[in-house]
Amino acid sequence: MSSSKKPSKYVAREPNAEGFIAYTDLEHQTWQRLIERQLKVVPGRACDEYLHGLELLNLPQDRIPQLEEVSRVLRRETGWETARVPALIGFETFFRLLSERKFPVATFIRSPEEFDYLQEPDIFHEIFGHCAMLTNPAFANFTQKYGELGLNASPKERAYLARLYWFTVEFGLLNTKDGLRIYGGGILSSPKETLYALSEEPVRAPFEVVDTLRTPYRIDIVQPIYYVLSDLEELQQLTEIDLMARVREAMAAGLFEPMFPPKEAA
Repeated sequence: MSSSKKPSKYVAREPNAEGFIAYTDLEHQTWQRLIERQLKVVPGRACDEYLHGLELLNLPQDRIPQLEEVSRVLRRETGWETARVPALIGFETFFRLLSERKFPVATFIRSPEEFDYLQEPDIFHEIFGHCAMLTNPAFANFTQKYGELGLNASPKERAYLARLYWFTVEFGLLNTKDGLRIYGGGILSSPKETLYALSEEPVRAPFEVVDTLRTPYRIDIVQPIYYVLSDLEELQQLTEIDLMARVREAMAAGLFEPMFPPKEAA
């Protein structure tokens, strides 16, 4: 989830008059290294819906895809499309785009120095991590509903809603007939977290909406806790209840104690 709190050191690529975005050979090589590495770890760990979406997207491995290539598939499957954005965007823009079934994608890719981890979402995280799941109707509907709610929420309500997005769209796990699987894009774009999330180390709890809204997180560590859906249809069900009533309930109850140490001052 992007916000404009601090400036980005990355500059998003602009398209030419024909809408084509040119990347350097090094940037294409970075994409290739990232996608080849991640394609080795997601089988047997990502949920079937994600793997099916990846198949539908048929992402190139030797170059960064153009956004229209991805949008064409999303429009056909769920009516979504990608939206080119600068490196960081404000909450208003973020929620508005989601409410319009447009998934914001910053058109830059991480530098080789930040190959393993960067704090802001790049095109690899957004396309490889998230867009495959947007071919799934339940996930797609939930993401749009989330945008609609965020657009009309107060700043404090948005802070609580951010935790719901974090523990579903970014870091969600799913129980399946074959065992625990991943659907969150924050995990699926990180080889380290893909392995860690399914290991014995983290706490895993059944998904309960008010609990997720009350759970603090840090963006710069692997998650100490994940919430597990029993079925992706649970996301569809979230679009059919009064979610803001749950947000108010969580606000009244307050946050849980963090399960991680405070961030050290720089």
